Amino acid sequence: MATITKIPSGTFKVQIRKVGIPAITKTCKTKTDAQKWARLIESEMDRGIFINRQEADRVTVAELIDRYIQEVTPLKRSAIKDKQRMLYLKKQFGHYVVSQLQSKHIAAHRDKRLAEGKQGSTVIKEIGSMSHLLDISIKDWGIPLINNVATLVRKPKQSRGRDRRLVEDEEHMLLQAAKNSKSPLLAPMILLALETGMRLGELLSLDWNNIDLKKQTALLPITKNGDSRTVPLSKKAIETLKGIPRKLNDSRVFWTWLRADSFENAWRRMLNKTTIQNLRFHDLRHEACSRFFERGFNIMETAHISGHKTLQQLKRYTHLKAEDIVIKMNAQK
Repeated sequence: MATITKIPSGTFKVQIRKVGIPAITKTCKTKTDAQKWARLIESEMDRGIFINRQEADRVTVAELIDRYIQEVTPLKRSAIKDKQRMLYLKKQFGHYVVSQLQSKHIAAHRDKRLAEGKQGSTVIKEIGSMSHLLDISIKDWGIPLINNVATLVRKPKQSRGRDRRLVEDEEHMLLQAAKNSKSPLLAPMILLALETGMRLGELLSLDWNNIDLKKQTALLPITKNGDSRTVPLSKKAIETLKGIPRKLNDSRVFWTWLRADSFENAWRRMLNKTTIQNLRFHDLRHEACSRFFERGFNIMETAHISGHKTLQQLKRYTHLKAEDIVIKMNAQK
């Protein structure tokens, strides 16, 4: 049963009571609005589809993001980057009451970011983070939202992946600069990246307990895609590992760096002392995968080494030329 009362401010307070459901209230500007809202809620109660949305009308996106950073972010392998992204999204959407957040707000953010020149992949990650936040809010935290509005937003096209390879004597320059740097493990890190195609996070987590020098393998218990992977090691990779000094009470191979950002700082300082331009550490993974194909490894062998899951992911490393395929076709009997 709904009761509507005019309060001193001139607005109308609606209170609805029903057996088995906590009393709910709402303040409306006019009596007509109050009556419409009361009829809607009572109708939902009668049909058994009523959901108390009051919490969604109170909690802000900022509050949800704060909780997400506390409870969800620490469980992620890329926790630092995830926290940075969530704090940025908090600045953009934090002022919204979550029930008032609409897909058009996220779509406007998408368009603004693209206009600023941000890569499609960056914007896709931001939309994905908002979607995961709302998903967790609905499923785990019981926030009564009708739907996840982020899933309604059209994602931009993903920009074409980088195609940066080492040219001329850049490898020599890179290794020489690494040897002259203050980081004794920088040169071995570069060599292993080129020999194995491992990601930065995988190299930083590499543990002596998971390396078998006799079998020439390195086990990665947890990788970016969540699976474990055993990486075959070349003779050069084994020689590089044998030359790395070990540290007592730390079984990590690259014990110099605790986090990816500390390594990237060392990487940038080293590059600044060279004439090499526009080179990221991740480009060494691209270089390694390209070399695997050039050495005659097939797609399945390369995928086993690199950990790529789909042909599409590996396709850009092949650098196949139609004329080379013609030669192979003509060579077949």
